[in-house]
Amino acid sequence: MDLYKETMELLNEAAVVLTGPAAGFKVHYWGMNKALPSNPVHKHSFFEICYVMGGQGMYTEEGVHYPLSAGVHICSRPGIIHQIITDNDLDLLYVAFELDEMATSELQLASFRYVAEHGEPWVAGNQRMPTALLWQALLQRQQPDQSLPSAAVAPLAYALLLSFPSLFGKRERVAVKKNNSGDKLLQRAKLYIRDNLSEPLNLHDVASYLNLSERHLSRLFSAGIDESFTDFIRNERIRQATHLLRTSELTIKAIAETTGFSSVHYFTRTFRKIKHTTPAQFRNHSRY
Repeated sequence: MDLYKETMELLNEAAVVLTGPAAGFKVHYWGMNKALPSNPVHKHSFFEICYVMGGQGMYTEEGVHYPLSAGVHICSRPGIIHQIITDNDLDLLYVAFELDEMATSELQLASFRYVAEHGEPWVAGNQRMPTALLWQALLQRQQPDQSLPSAAVAPLAYALLLSFPSLFGKRERVAVKKNNSGDKLLQRAKLYIRDNLSEPLNLHDVASYLNLSERHLSRLFSAGIDESFTDFIRNERIRQATHLLRTSELTIKAIAETTGFSSVHYFTRTFRKIKHTTPAQFRNHSRY
């Protein structure tokens, strides 16, 4: 069984129109040559990306010669004259494609346009880089349990094509808000409070649960959500009580107990202060 041939047949059947949230691609062909001969000087109107699996050769573009060996990637850009020169021993994987601009985000359009105009034609061999690993993952294996399931081929091929701008052009810089330890601690505190609203929660108990000082926990709330620890608990109790008044048949006394209020009187007074109505009036109004 020729596993490379099987891989290319699968890709040319399952991965010719690739779409996702970031981009759309029209693939002209996937290919593989186990002993590629030299080809004539030529050019394309589309991108052709090659990954060298083995062997030796030379890639020529606009008078510049680039050595080819295992792990090298080459990018033949639209309209650029190029040539591959070998001694018939180059083991090569390649894909030819163009963007479906109507299905591609502005960010990805800009990334691929940058590659088309300024991209590197040659990237040194590194078989552990993400793009190389994606190529390798697409290859069918002798053992079926070592190959991708058919349903995963197109998504992985899509990921491979999306990786090319980072490889040959500018790496995409995405502004991501990093969650520091304070954010995570605050999230844990909020989850603990929401899960234990029926209990008599206080700063000491929650701080002890998180192995923090009371002062530290208090600062996390005031800095993280502009709300004091006490106000957060009160507002969560009222939020849950509001939900139960709308959706349950529990008595007002039972709702007060379930949401951690020490008495119906205290519950009614707090509810009225925040909602400007009593629990009974709120329930009646929400049902009519």
